[in-house]
Amino acid sequence: MRLQSAIFDMDGTLLDSMPTWRELGPTFLKEAGISATPEQDRMLHTFILAVQILKGKTEEAPNAFPMKPVWTTEQIMDEIIRRMEDFYTHRVQPKPGLEKFLSILKMEGVWMYVATATHRRLAEKALKTAGIDHYFRGIVTSADAGNHKSESADIYEMAMRRLQSNKRDTVVFEDALHAIRTAKAAGFRVAGVYEATAEQDQPEIQRLCDYYIRSYEELVQSETF
Repeated sequence: MRLQSAIFDMDGTLLDSMPTWRELGPTFLKEAGISATPEQDRMLHTFILAVQILKGKTEEAPNAFPMKPVWTTEQIMDEIIRRMEDFYTHRVQPKPGLEKFLSILKMEGVWMYVATATHRRLAEKALKTAGIDHYFRGIVTSADAGNHKSESADIYEMAMRRLQSNKRDTVVFEDALHAIRTAKAAGFRVAGVYEATAEQDQPEIQRLCDYYIRSYEELVQSETF
């Protein structure tokens, strides 16, 4: 894996945080007094759908959750931030073997940046709690880029410019299939990082990526990077 600079997604790539994000949707529905069927549970693969349900907007599945609006968008977002801030401040952990990998990259002179959809204040807290904030030269968020990773590679382009690098010498580390597709379409080399909450996406991720990391522990032990 030849690289001079690296751009890392945060949740699911650096941090073992995706299970907590995935639990938010079902938790909100339960607290709103909504009992989801097994089929509906399977639909809650993203928190966005849970937000739509709570707002009474169910274009993706208009007949699945017939109900009136429960919470306002502002109430939902405030509660997301409150719960995730508590998690990021007290409990979040890096993925196993990650810190050793980052320390090797830093020792070899690789410049690193974080590119995340998470709010900057929360991301800063999370990286500090996990004890890995000092490895990165900075953070760029989807808000900074003005769009989501599913829509554009602007966030990676912005991070690359700040690293004073180019696509030939840069590797993007991502766990999410939609983000991997975007980065690949923009001409980046991509290392797919295994995430258990996205088990169904792993075959396609392996097919698309230039590199595939089942675990950082195995990667460090194999010394193949």
